[in-house]
Amino acid sequence: MNTLIAVIVIFGILVFVHEWGHLVVAKRAGILCREFAIGFGPKIFSFKRNETVYTIRLLPLGGFVRMAGEDPEMIQIKPGYEVGLLFNQLGKVSRIIINNKSKHPDCKVIQVEKIDLEHDLFVQGYVEDKEELVTYEIDDKAEYVHDEQPTQIAPYDRQFSAKTVGQRAAAIFAGPLMNFVLAVFVLILYAAFAGMPVDEPVVGEVTEDGVAIQAGLESGDRIVSIDGESVASWEEMTNIIVQHPNESLDFIIERQGEQFDVTMTAQERLGADDEQIGVIGITAPREHNIGQAVLFGFTETYEYTVLIFEALGMLVTGQFSLDHLAGPVGIYNYTGEVASMGLLVLFQWAAILSVNLGIINLLPLPALDGGRLLFIGLEAVRGKPIDPQKEGLVHFVGFALLMLLMLVVTWNDINKFFM
Repeated sequence: MNTLIAVIVIFGILVFVHEWGHLVVAKRAGILCREFAIGFGPKIFSFKRNETVYTIRLLPLGGFVRMAGEDPEMIQIKPGYEVGLLFNQLGKVSRIIINNKSKHPDCKVIQVEKIDLEHDLFVQGYVEDKEELVTYEIDDKAEYVHDEQPTQIAPYDRQFSAKTVGQRAAAIFAGPLMNFVLAVFVLILYAAFAGMPVDEPVVGEVTEDGVAIQAGLESGDRIVSIDGESVASWEEMTNIIVQHPNESLDFIIERQGEQFDVTMTAQERLGADDEQIGVIGITAPREHNIGQAVLFGFTETYEYTVLIFEALGMLVTGQFSLDHLAGPVGIYNYTGEVASMGLLVLFQWAAILSVNLGIINLLPLPALDGGRLLFIGLEAVRGKPIDPQKEGLVHFVGFALLMLLMLVVTWNDINKFFM
């Protein structure tokens, strides 16, 4: 249950921040954002605020911001259609009733002759039981109502495709960018709460399963020398200890101005490169410095970014197998393991996932933000946009291939889980 809660909270925040980046920049550019959704599939919860419907959907596999003009409008009003019109105080059409006109007895029914919901914003037609041709101006925030569900019209200047190349690129790039911003923020919080390691040969904490606690070491003790060799930093001290697994070492310890001797045999542990190293069971001292915490947030995010790009490079060159990729099941399992290590470690894991989400979305692959940016870049070079139908087909095929990759990776995760 703890794993499930951790996964829901972490991924909910990552997706929310990503999509919120798209939403804010798109709205700043004047784009009508019809829906801000977390998840896919049927709606579980929704409410509307400032032109946008905010929804939570059943399948927690991502999210989206539905911008006007990205997809064809669902309702097409053609000549010969009979629609009902409702007017605002300025005499402009505020609602166009597509069907169920009987539920709106105050509406004026006309047979449409001409209608423009994008540029000139008017509707022209014949009033019921009359041969008179009338023309009405449509409000730029009017709604059409189909099956009692209102949808705001999207004049051309409110559509995604009407904006400049720079505005569209910014709206798309803002999502991944916010994932990097989130990672920096989370890592700053981590460093602020956990403190930053201090490079001094001083005992921060003594672990319960190490030889240091058996030898009587306490937090705040300073290690003066090891086997007669003076140490002035934490790095110098650890370099000596790790090189002597299962060996007896003589320490001179200073506590409250007094020195005493301690002999400890370094325990043998498996290091990062699978070699045996020595440990005595102490952690580095830490200090709480907001300036260092901010620096840590930026530098660590950079380090994560470099590591992920290196892994992607190894995947492309064949040095990294698809079997090593983790899908939803694998990430769920890893999140459970991390959650058992404590909240601060979970903070670091969330930052890694946020950077990973930002980078993956920036890859120039169809259906991802990077793929959409690629098409916008091609438009900037060509001086005219790519055919929307061709671009849509490319994104559809790309999405299908990504789903196929997701199935393969998930199958590998399941196999690992039951092996």
